[in-house]
Amino acid sequence: MQAILLAIAAGLCWGVGEVATRSALHSREVGPFAAIAIRSSVALPLIWAAWLVARRLSSAEQRGFAAISGVTWLKLILGSGLVAGAAAMIFFYAALSLGEISKIKPIAFALAPATGVLLGWLVLHEPVTGRKVAGVVMILIGVVTLTR
Repeated sequence: MQAILLAIAAGLCWGVGEVATRSALHSREVGPFAAIAIRSSVALPLIWAAWLVARRLSSAEQRGFAAISGVTWLKLILGSGLVAGAAAMIFFYAALSLGEISKIKPIAFALAPATGVLLGWLVLHEPVTGRKVAGVVMILIGVVTLTR
């Protein structure tokens, strides 16, 4: 239940944040790269502060960076940092600067769970159930409906 509540909080924060971002981008006072730079600069100190607090509370965080293997560093740097952190934000902000949030956000955020289910199955060997497939199909149908 805690994971669900945190996911709901994340979704609400992203919804509010992306509306503010789209509004700023469409003012034509700032471009997508400046917006990402500002977002990341504001977020980074808060993320480090959260890590410091979590480090006092979580045994996984207490081990520190020295305990991270080379393979895990690569996953974090390439997959999380470059692909999800940089490339996805660059593509998303560029799309927001050109289009309506009511179309851009559903497309981006519907492909994320579909990709997650597929890669979870292929790479992490997570089970793919009929319920998961039905959920992804319903999400994709919803996005097509929203964006037409």
